[in-house]
Amino acid sequence: MMQTAESTVFGKTKKGGPASVMQSAADQNERAGLVGHHDVTDIAGEQGVSVTETDVPGSRIITEAVGGQVVGQYVEPTPVATTVAAVGAVQQGSITIGEALEATAQTAIDKPVDQSDAAAIQAAEMRATGSNVIIPGGLSASAQSAAAHNESVYRDEDKIKLGAVLTGATKRLAADKAATRQDAEGVVSAELRNNPNVATHPGGVAASVAAAARLNENIH
Repeated sequence: MMQTAESTVFGKTKKGGPASVMQSAADQNERAGLVGHHDVTDIAGEQGVSVTETDVPGSRIITEAVGGQVVGQYVEPTPVATTVAAVGAVQQGSITIGEALEATAQTAIDKPVDQSDAAAIQAAEMRATGSNVIIPGGLSASAQSAAAHNESVYRDEDKIKLGAVLTGATKRLAADKAATRQDAEGVVSAELRNNPNVATHPGGVAASVAAAARLNENIH
């Protein structure tokens, strides 16, 4: 199923990608007599697998998931090059922090906002704008309100999701800048500090900013 999904998006199975790793694991499990060649896990059978693309200027973010759980995420450059107004110089083809947040709205669209998300968004906004002031109605304020609301709500379907908070993030930032390794480290640190499991969410805020920073380093 994952090989088919990758072939649909890329035209081939990606070397070293999730489909390749899953094939190796399946072959080993078959040899051990643990599974049959046509067996399908309940999660994959009921919820399926997916390979999605999120386009941002100069690149695309690929997210691969099984049953809604991210198993692989990486960035590929595209020929598109744009110049974005920001605090400081933004080089052509660079992905800004705002664009990374917008990518999160796609890769983690249905994740309920929690305190670790709110902290990561606040760190990202502060680094994008160069200000530590939380603007009423801005991204940080909206994320904090969403996290507080979600703590009092029991059912996930009634909680406010990252997609709702981060859609159109670039336009809601007072200023923006190209994501750097230092920016990524700050956002990752904020998300880790506020997560009880001391982990970042696959495809979440920290992961997207880190992916953007890595691509920017490769381009420049």
